[in-house]
Amino acid sequence: MTPARANSKRWLLIAPAAILVGVFLVLPYLNIILISFRPPAQGAPYGAGYTLQNYGKFLSDSFYWLQLWNTIAIAFVTSALCLLVSYPVAWQLARGNTRMRGLYYGIVLSPLLVGIVIRSYGWTIILGNNGLINRSLRDIGWISAPLPLMYNTFGIVLALVHVFLPFMVLPIMGALQSVDPALESAARSLGASRTTIFRRVIFPLSMPGVQSGCILVFILAMSAYVTPALIGGMRVKTMPVTVVDTLIDAFQWPFGSAMALMLSLCGALIVIIFARLTRMKWA
Repeated sequence: MTPARANSKRWLLIAPAAILVGVFLVLPYLNIILISFRPPAQGAPYGAGYTLQNYGKFLSDSFYWLQLWNTIAIAFVTSALCLLVSYPVAWQLARGNTRMRGLYYGIVLSPLLVGIVIRSYGWTIILGNNGLINRSLRDIGWISAPLPLMYNTFGIVLALVHVFLPFMVLPIMGALQSVDPALESAARSLGASRTTIFRRVIFPLSMPGVQSGCILVFILAMSAYVTPALIGGMRVKTMPVTVVDTLIDAFQWPFGSAMALMLSLCGALIVIIFARLTRMKWA
């Protein structure tokens, strides 16, 4: 087979995915970029001409910066908690009892079998003022007033950790399964303790999975809409909730597009910095 023919076949293989990405990702993004530079208009999605007014409005208002910071903080804490919870689970799945592995897989993947709206509503039933936890604590006399479990950052982070846990477990598990057990045996034969083996051998070799999981969970948590909208209500508003409100309720497409692009830009910058730092530290 000639190199030219091999290249043509390679392009044919990636053509369907490239077309999907181009039509459903690149073109909508380009449209959003164009709309973000349009002026607002009454009774129409946007007016004629182009302006930087929407970006100026966002950059000059501390309210939107605070919302952006809250969104990033929630995504960061969610990613950190998911990593802490997921690593032991991934270790058990990768190195644990093979007989029970199927059951463990099912438990880890079970959140993905239910829609995110239903899962978030489930948390409202558990965390609400008249929810399962508060009602149980009142019935046994431990509290007289309901605990603030919902309509705050705590409730949002707790629900997001549950929703996105599988996206952290699976990459770490794949990385741990690729670590050769002979490396551990070799380190142990040289006198290394379990802690040293984990710190110097296992964890560095599992960093590709940790890195992938952290990026996945961070991006998903940063762009999450349903869970913050249901659990946070009107008291805790993240940037995606404000973007949707601006686009649909206020019908301000240009400003909503500018906010969405600023959110995407900040997320991309954080992911790039995280990838650079982890590579520099663990390579």
